[in-house]
Amino acid sequence: MTIQKKAQQGFTLIELMIVIAIVGILAAIALPAYQDYIVRSKMSEPLAALAEAKTTVAEYVAANGNYPLSGAEAFGINTSDRDSDILKNLSIADVSAGEVVRIVANVRQNVWAGGARSDTTLAFQLSGSTNADGTMTWDCVPGDASGASKIETKYLPANCRG
Repeated sequence: MTIQKKAQQGFTLIELMIVIAIVGILAAIALPAYQDYIVRSKMSEPLAALAEAKTTVAEYVAANGNYPLSGAEAFGINTSDRDSDILKNLSIADVSAGEVVRIVANVRQNVWAGGARSDTTLAFQLSGSTNADGTMTWDCVPGDASGASKIETKYLPANCRG
């Protein structure tokens, strides 16, 4: 009687455990990065609203040569609460100073935490100033007009990260 050696088929238990461990490690690294990416992609709504407001302010300053005494009403920017799960509203600050206008995007905190719509907000802003030649320079800064309620910089666009 001769004994024939049969070729091994399939995987051993240890090989399967190693593959599962590698997949788990890769998932642990990729998932937080993906979640940050999702939040950054949601920031496009406040950025679009700020871009629209920035254009409105620049047109007003170009036409009138100065800032109005009261911000939102004179610029015609919609500062009321929006029906959005991401952007609560825009606000105008520091117009009375005459040299700087700040347009603040108040972003609902549930963008990060998930769940139901929240009235708690974090903010970032565009700060615009007029140059001697009449052009405007804009800076993007984390936080509201007082510098509080800052959005983590990793969620902001590259030009706002300072």
